[in-house]
Amino acid sequence: MRPQSNVIRLHHAGRRGILLLAGIAAAVVGRAGEPMAIRVESEVFVDGAEKPVATSLTLFRDGLAWDFLQRSGGEGPAEVTEIVLHDPARERIVVVDPRRNVKTQIDSIRLERLSVSLAAWARKSGDRLICWAGGPDFGDGIQEEDSTLDLVGPRVRYTVDYASAPSPEVAERYRRFADTAILLKALLHPGGIPPFPRLAINRRVATAAAIPSQVRLEVDSKAALVGGRSQVLRSVHRVHPRLLTGDFERLDEAEAQIAVAEPVDLASYMEPATPAPLRSTATAVAP
Repeated sequence: MRPQSNVIRLHHAGRRGILLLAGIAAAVVGRAGEPMAIRVESEVFVDGAEKPVATSLTLFRDGLAWDFLQRSGGEGPAEVTEIVLHDPARERIVVVDPRRNVKTQIDSIRLERLSVSLAAWARKSGDRLICWAGGPDFGDGIQEEDSTLDLVGPRVRYTVDYASAPSPEVAERYRRFADTAILLKALLHPGGIPPFPRLAINRRVATAAAIPSQVRLEVDSKAALVGGRSQVLRSVHRVHPRLLTGDFERLDEAEAQIAVAEPVDLASYMEPATPAPLRSTATAVAP
C-alpha cells in the first residue's frame, strides 16, 4: 500500500465530493420473508453550508442496493455521475461511470484484504489521529445518550444520531451494507481518516437495533491547533418505506447501463479523463 501523508486530506467538496454514505439500509425482509423495497435520500454538507456539496439516491430492492450519486450545484437537473451496485449474494460490487460507459467489479475479498492491510499501516503511523483510527477497540470511547453516539479521538469527533430500525435483523443488515460502503470508499479514495471508527460506530448502532439518520464529523487540522479552522462534515439520510414509480424506471435504466458498459480494471476506472465522479461514503458523514 502506498504510504499516506500524516496530514489528513479531507475529501475535496468540488472534485470528489464527500458522500458519506454509509448509506442506510440493505434488503429489508418482511414478515413473510419476502424482500421489501426502500429508498434513502442523502445529502452532505460542509462547514454549515445551506446547500449540499453532494447528494445521492439509494434504492434497495430484491436483495440489491443501488447508489445513484449526483454532483450538486449548477443549473438544471442533477447529473448522475456514478452508479454503484451492491450485490451481497454474489459477494461483489459493480461501479459504473455512465458518462464514459465503463464499469469495474470489486470482489468482497478485496475489501477484506484492504481492511487488514490498512489497519496494520494505520497502527504504525506517527500521526496520533491516524494511529488512533487504526483501532482495533473504540468501545470505551463511544459515549451514548438517548439516540446519539459520540466518539472523540485526537483532533476528531464523530456524532451520530440514529433512529430505531423495523427490527434487529434490519439493523444488522444495514450494518453489513454500511461497512461495505465505507471500505469501498477507502479503496477508491485513499488518504482520509481510516474507516475503523465508523465501523465501530456501525456496530454500536446495530446493537441498538437502529440505523443512522445523521452523522457529523469534526476534524481539527494541524493548522487548527495554531488558530486555524476545523472542518465539519455532516450527512443527512432520509429513509422512505417504499419506492416511487420513477424509481422502478431508474432501476431498469441502471440494469441496462450495467449490461452495456465496457468492463475495465480498477486502475483504468480510477483514472478517467474527466474529473472523478462523486463516491458513496458510508461513512455517512461519510468519512
